[in-house]
Amino acid sequence: MNTFERRNRIVEMVNASGSLMVNDIAAELGVTEVTVRTDLRMLEEHGLLTRFHGGAARSGALLAFDSAAESSEVSLHERYKLAADPKRRIAIEAARLVREGDTVILDSGSTTKLLAEELVGMNNITVITNNLPAANVLLENTDITLVVCGGTLRHKTISLHGSIAEHALRGVSANLMFVGADGFDCENGITTFNEGYAISAVMAAAAQQVVVVSDSSKFGRKGFNTVLSIEKINTIVTDKKAPEEAINRLKEQGKNVILI
Repeated sequence: MNTFERRNRIVEMVNASGSLMVNDIAAELGVTEVTVRTDLRMLEEHGLLTRFHGGAARSGALLAFDSAAESSEVSLHERYKLAADPKRRIAIEAARLVREGDTVILDSGSTTKLLAEELVGMNNITVITNNLPAANVLLENTDITLVVCGGTLRHKTISLHGSIAEHALRGVSANLMFVGADGFDCENGITTFNEGYAISAVMAAAAQQVVVVSDSSKFGRKGFNTVLSIEKINTIVTDKKAPEEAINRLKEQGKNVILI
């Protein structure tokens, strides 16, 4: 059962019973309570249920899913209602690249924080990050080895940077690095309009594969600072509104492009 299916199933279960406890949902779906709490938080944000201490209750928005409960398979359109934000769908898809036993590096940014919300339900992975909101999500799961870089706090992104953070990554070997983008194009790679981007190159050097998680609005934008050149990028996860010309060019360059 993937993330979409699990969250739709939770909606159905709560809608049918009126209210359910977290431990009962976890037992029924065969997942951890940490995963269930993450799912409930996202569903509440979308107005699909109401959380209370230890569980969740039906809300009026759940009535829209009554017809879905009658079917053993919820349509893709209905499942995407649970993740209408392209960044959320990108995060869900990117999380599928992570396997048990992997070491993952998360750079700062809103999409990588959403990715952390998808990874928190996994077991036996190591996550290294300078992204404090992501770290706050991941600390809920004691089966995840969480490594937080030291360094100087950049308040705008709530992330750690500078020589201490970069030194912490020296000698690290990771399977995957996930990085967002202020701007992205096929010639220059990832660019930004901000300072505090040097750590991204150190993270990329420590990873076997670099994955860009970026919605289509970032395509064609070019900041004045280069974060990562196109040569250092292996995979791009984006939405289907990304320019077709850019997608074709990336594929010609040998990049793995995943469209959601």
